[in-house]
Amino acid sequence: MKIYNSLTRKKETFQPVHEGKVGIYACGPTVYNYFHIGNARPFITFDVLRRQLEREGYEVTFVQNFTDIDDKMIRRANEEGITVHELAERFIAEYYIDAKALGIRPATVHPKATEHIPEIIALIRKLIDNGHAYAAPSGDVYYRVSAFPGYGKLSGQSAEDREAGASERLNVETEKEAAEDFALWKAQKPGEPAWDSPWGKGRPGWHIECSAMSMKYLGETFDIHCGGKDLLFPHHENEIAQSEGATGHPYVHYWMHNGFINVDNQKMSKSLNNFFTVRDISKEFDLEAVRLFMLSAHYRSPINFSREQIESASTSLNRLYTARDQLQFLLSHCEEKLLSETEIAYLERLGGYEARFDGAMDDDLNTADALGAIFELVRDANASLNESSSRQTVEKTLSLLRAICGVLGIMTKEMESIPPEIQEMLDERQKARASKDWKKSDELRDRIQRAGYILEDTKQGQKVRKDV
Repeated sequence: MKIYNSLTRKKETFQPVHEGKVGIYACGPTVYNYFHIGNARPFITFDVLRRQLEREGYEVTFVQNFTDIDDKMIRRANEEGITVHELAERFIAEYYIDAKALGIRPATVHPKATEHIPEIIALIRKLIDNGHAYAAPSGDVYYRVSAFPGYGKLSGQSAEDREAGASERLNVETEKEAAEDFALWKAQKPGEPAWDSPWGKGRPGWHIECSAMSMKYLGETFDIHCGGKDLLFPHHENEIAQSEGATGHPYVHYWMHNGFINVDNQKMSKSLNNFFTVRDISKEFDLEAVRLFMLSAHYRSPINFSREQIESASTSLNRLYTARDQLQFLLSHCEEKLLSETEIAYLERLGGYEARFDGAMDDDLNTADALGAIFELVRDANASLNESSSRQTVEKTLSLLRAICGVLGIMTKEMESIPPEIQEMLDERQKARASKDWKKSDELRDRIQRAGYILEDTKQGQKVRKDV
C-alpha cells in the first residue's frame, strides 16, 4: 500500500513498525454535542483504511479517543446544570448510535482523556525535566516551542505564520515566554473540574491528551496518525513536538489528513445555517447512502455535500442491493455444472475487477476508483449471469461482491423478511397475473411500491425487496 504522508508531502510505500501489525491513532470527537457531517468524513475514511489493512492480512490496533474535558464541554455542562462527566457520557452514547448507523466499527480502544490523567501528568513532568516545558506561577504549564527545532515540520508554517494559531484555545498570556508556546496543563478556574498535579489543581490541555493516550496504547513510535485537515496545525504539530520532545524518538511514521466538506458549495458554518449533524441528516436520508457519498471522492480532495449528491448515492446503493439480491435469487435456482467457455472468460474478468479494486485501495486509499471497479463488476454480472449459469460462478461473484463492498462498509444490510401484509398482496397479485387480470395486478404493484418495496417480475416469479 502507498500512503500520501502529510509529513513528507509525498506518497510512500507503507512499511509497518512491527511486521504484520499496524498501529493507528485517529482523533475522535469532543463529546459535547452530536457529531457533524464534517466529523463523519474522517471517521468513515479511516474506518475503511483499517478494513483494507485487515483485508491485506495485518493485525490492526485502532485507537480513537474521546475528548471528554474541554472549554466547550464546561460551558455546555454549566448551561445545563449538569457535570461535565454526565455531558460526556451522554454524547459518547449518542456517538455510538450515529457511528453504527454510518457503518463505523468501534475502535480497538476508545480512551477518554479524563481516564488518563496520570499518564498526562507523567508526560508533562518529563517535558519539564528535559527543558521542553515550564510551569508558570499561576499553575499553568506551557510547552517551550523554541526548545524543539523541528517545530513546524508537519505544517510547513514559519514562526511568523503560526504565532496566532499556536496559542490553541487560549488568549495570549503574559506568563508565556513566547506567544507561540501552548498549554500543557491549565490551572483550575472557579467552577471547573480539576485534578491534583505537581503544579496545583487543574486539567490537561487538548494536545497533550492525544500524545499521552496514543503512546500508551501504541508505543513511543507507531505507524499511522490520522484526522481531518483542520487538525494538521496546531493540534498534530503540537503532538509531534510534545511526543518527540519527551522521547527523543520519531512519534509517527505516516500522517494522513482528509479534505474538507463544503455544503452546497459553501464552507460549512453555523452562521450560514448549513451546519448539519449526522443525527439531523439521518432524519432525511439513510446514513449508508451518506457513507457511500463520502467514499465517492478521494479522501484528500474537498467534497461538496448536497441533497442531490446523497440522492444520487442512494440510487447507486440501490443498484448494489439489487445486484446482490439478484445473485442470491440466482443461487437458489442455479445448478452445479461444468463451466462453459463463456463462464471461464467471465471469471477471468471477475479476477480483474478484484485486482483493480485492491490496486485502487493500495494507491493512497482511492475509494473513488475502487467503487468504479465495483460498479463495473455489477454491470458485467447483470449482463452475464442468469438462471442457466453454474452455481460456482454465481457463488464466486456474490462472495467477491460482498467482500469488497464489506471493505468499504457498504451493502451490509441483510435481506429482510417480507411482512405478512406485503406477502398477502404478493400472493393476491400472483393470482391476478395467473388469471390475466392486469389491472388488478398493476394496482397491487403500486400498493407494494408505495409501501416501500421494489418489485420485479422474473421467469422464476416475483422478486421483492425493501427499498433502501
